[in-house]
Amino acid sequence: MSQVYLGFGSNVGDRLQNIITATHKLSANNLIKDCSSIWETSPWGLEQQEDFLNCVILFETNLSPFTLIEAIGKIEHSLGRKKEQKFGPRTIDIDILFFDTLIINTPTLIVPHPLLHRRKFVLLPLSEIAPTEVKPPLLHPILKKEINELMEDLASNETCHLFIPADRFRCLINTHQV
Repeated sequence: MSQVYLGFGSNVGDRLQNIITATHKLSANNLIKDCSSIWETSPWGLEQQEDFLNCVILFETNLSPFTLIEAIGKIEHSLGRKKEQKFGPRTIDIDILFFDTLIINTPTLIVPHPLLHRRKFVLLPLSEIAPTEVKPPLLHPILKKEINELMEDLASNETCHLFIPADRFRCLINTHQV
């Protein structure tokens, strides 16, 4: 089984329900190992839009990276995701942040996510669940840095506010209620 960190974001419609629904669809074939809190964050890349809800979830999967990205695309499409504008509004966005320690660079998939080290809305929730006490800690396989080091290096004016603590989010996922 592979360890996969996925980033979730939504800023259209019922943002929380979009994330919960996407999580449930993904958990049909993958095991949820841990989840961060949900953070309300300012838009990144295109600022004239609604704030996002963001979180990171650690899954265990037996899918290949390419099968997983295909499944993610189907889930995003089923929840109304339209890729009309780069960094634009979206009902749901699911990114593969890390897939074990793999480095993949193809036209359809880049892992680790190429912008994760520049995004507070990814690093903050990732830092909640990325192991730091275990050996070896989670390292960015290209930058060779731990998540807390990437956070320290980040120069960002993004605002991030706690929306739902991780323990409450786990309850929502388990009961599938909002």
